[in-house]
Amino acid sequence: MAAALPLPVRLKLDQTLAQWRHWQCGRPLDGPPPFVAPLAAGHSNHSLLVGESRQFVVRIDGVDPVAHGINRQAEWLVLQDAHAAGLAPRPCYFNPDLGVLVCEYLPPGPARYQEPDQVAALLRGIHRLPLRHSRLDLRQRIRRYEHQFARPGASLPLALAETRDRVLERLSRVAARDHSRAMCHNDLLRGNRLVSGGSLWAIDWEYCAVGDPLYELAVIICGDELSEAEAGKLVACYLCREANPAERSALLDYCCIYRYLELLWYLAQRHPALDARQQEKAIGLLLDALERTA
Repeated sequence: MAAALPLPVRLKLDQTLAQWRHWQCGRPLDGPPPFVAPLAAGHSNHSLLVGESRQFVVRIDGVDPVAHGINRQAEWLVLQDAHAAGLAPRPCYFNPDLGVLVCEYLPPGPARYQEPDQVAALLRGIHRLPLRHSRLDLRQRIRRYEHQFARPGASLPLALAETRDRVLERLSRVAARDHSRAMCHNDLLRGNRLVSGGSLWAIDWEYCAVGDPLYELAVIICGDELSEAEAGKLVACYLCREANPAERSALLDYCCIYRYLELLWYLAQRHPALDARQQEKAIGLLLDALERTA
């Protein structure tokens, strides 16, 4: 028997399944797909598996996209481009009023190490996608999360507040550099890369926007906790050469910015995944990143 769902999620799922005739999934469906089970819960959304012989993922918003700077319309358009390029599952249905996105389900293959050249090839494919009218503004994202602490009783942890000016200095530094722009996923951590059918796919595109490919690399380096050697190999595979001094400097700056943003995101939501010990570790990683760019 399928697991019980919270009533608001169940109601939105029922409304989505009732629209099955409008799903764009190649061969038309014969009827509404049955609910199977929740998938691994994300921090922001509810992902639900539906269907029998043909299966789909129904994603229901768990947070307000506008408050988090998420452009769902842009995500829908980029997903179509990414699917056409063989990088992402087929997007089937989008209803911003319900806060719902439906994509085809890709069954995961056996867990295995993702070689740097495979990840780099996926990145290059993403960065060749058409540019859409959604730009990654890191300064605005920082301000948005910091605004969450403007409410009564909320404040930045002292250790984090003391790093703010140093992070903003690095943000100004990368903003001033001459860099290429490309459509980026911006959250391509290991958990958002899926091996299915022998291919590597990118999923969970909600933060996609036009940005600097080096920031995308920094997200993976930090989020996947790559060693210096592993990071160097990934960057070399992506660039098809060793990074030059300016690129290495930008990557280090972007790592500082990502560490700060990551902490703000968790703290703004008072997320239970970030307990005191993890918070201390995360702040330590930020301080270490800042020292490396001093």
